[in-house]
Amino acid sequence: MARQHARTLWYDRPKYVFMEFCVEDSTDVHVLIEDHRIVFSCKNGDGVELYNEIQFYAKVNSKDSQDKRSGRSITCFVRKWKEKVAWPRLTKEDIKPVWLSVDFDNWRDWEGDEEVELAHVEHYAELLKKVSTKRPPPAMDDLDLSVGSQAFQPVHVPGSWVTVMAFLCQRDSYAREFTTTVVSCQPAELQTDGSNGKKEVLSGFHVVLEDTLLFPEGGGQPDDHGTINDISVLRVTRRGAQADHFTRTPLAPGSQVQVQVDWERRFDHMQQHSGQHLITAVADNMFGLKTTSWELGRLRSVIELDSPSVTAKQVAAIEQSVNEKIRDRLPVSVQELSLDDPEVEKVRGRGLPDDHAGPIRVVTIEGIDSNMCCGTHVNNLSDLQVIKILGTEKGKKNKTNLVFLAGNRVLKWMERSHGTEKALTTLLKCGAEDHVEAVKKLQNSSKLLQKNNLNLLRDLAVHIAHGLRNSPDWGGVVVLHRKEGDSEFMNIIANEIGSEETLLFLTVGDERGAGLFLLAGPAEAVETLGPRVAEVLEGKGAGKKGRFQGKATKMSRRTEVQALLQDYVSTQSAEE
Repeated sequence: MARQHARTLWYDRPKYVFMEFCVEDSTDVHVLIEDHRIVFSCKNGDGVELYNEIQFYAKVNSKDSQDKRSGRSITCFVRKWKEKVAWPRLTKEDIKPVWLSVDFDNWRDWEGDEEVELAHVEHYAELLKKVSTKRPPPAMDDLDLSVGSQAFQPVHVPGSWVTVMAFLCQRDSYAREFTTTVVSCQPAELQTDGSNGKKEVLSGFHVVLEDTLLFPEGGGQPDDHGTINDISVLRVTRRGAQADHFTRTPLAPGSQVQVQVDWERRFDHMQQHSGQHLITAVADNMFGLKTTSWELGRLRSVIELDSPSVTAKQVAAIEQSVNEKIRDRLPVSVQELSLDDPEVEKVRGRGLPDDHAGPIRVVTIEGIDSNMCCGTHVNNLSDLQVIKILGTEKGKKNKTNLVFLAGNRVLKWMERSHGTEKALTTLLKCGAEDHVEAVKKLQNSSKLLQKNNLNLLRDLAVHIAHGLRNSPDWGGVVVLHRKEGDSEFMNIIANEIGSEETLLFLTVGDERGAGLFLLAGPAEAVETLGPRVAEVLEGKGAGKKGRFQGKATKMSRRTEVQALLQDYVSTQSAEE
């Protein structure tokens, strides 16, 4: 039997490039990592020999690269020679082998994310071990399947996914409930974002049904929400030809169950997904603007266009065209094509994986576009209602992000905008057409008031400094607190006094809350006392040359600081 390629996923991080060779029950594993290439070979559970050789996009540090094996895959993390330089692709040549896909579940913008990556690398082996001993890691079988331009969450490359119509949610996107049978129910865990922002692991069950109405996440597409017998389904993931439904309550295998979908979420995804197909096709047909990736966000969606810039006129023309096609009520159809069907050659896509079997699912907007896609869609563009392009943003290198809303999201956006407009009209006491000018006038007035206030504070600081200097109580420890003021205010006082014999303790802010402090005086004393003052006030600070200043959280403890300073001065006087 001729050797085959192993399905491979990859994603880019600041210092490393991660690759996962998806092979179950692998044997005779060999991984060779060199500065410009990686060679991988093994046998799978059926004894088939697999071989992959990848010439890297850029040079790597082969001596600081590793590979780890689990029951379902072999993962390699390869250290970049030039760190913090993004890789637009894994391969040296600008090609996309059918067996190579981006791991969109892990791909994200990574600016400022080096600590997360380092922790990932250091603990990767331990995590793999924990996953493999408790239960098999989630299958990634769907990651070489599905779509042309489709509405999935993190960045997604159009045309790189294909799948057959396996589930009811794909056969009938408008179905809201149905009855099916439980096939299996196994203990499982789900990692979620907790209320405190930290990761939280939930214990529950993976329920497999004969068929499902709930679309499983995969390749970045958000999963559906819904219930099984009124039990909430917290996550739906694809595992080969099956879908795992995570619930906190077990369901008996063989039992009949009622499945319901969260229709508002489902229809929203259908509108954004079909809207993205339409925008992508129109942008390409009108201006040759190719879609390279896209994101279905919680409030808005973003299409990445392969162009360093897109003009306002082009944006307006695209928006006008897509809305005209919505008003034309163009039908959207889903069909299955066999691999040898001549129509396959006319469909937008990037090829099929080596192990693909069965028909190809194609989504067609009549007269506009045909795309390989596994997602849920409207059956007529009129169900999109309207598309609003909010504008463009600078994307990655030589890319432009097109921000858009479709359907009900446009109505919600208009409702929020109208609510804001009404509130501003009340506050500014003028019509909406005068809001901008009114805000500009307020900004100018505020800047002038701030400038005048600053000048007054400076004059007050000078006056206070002279008063302290001429006070009969001058000497030893001098303490002053004001509710209003800032660091500059305190420094002006210290500058005006200019004494190196007296300890000057200044504070501004809430008397019993947070504020700022400054300690000035003899350099040796300030160096000794400054950190202790910050500790008493439960704050942080720094200093040099006779001054220590910082932020405090417990201004109510100022009297303790004063006692600390008095004790220090008394001790110094006694020693002299």
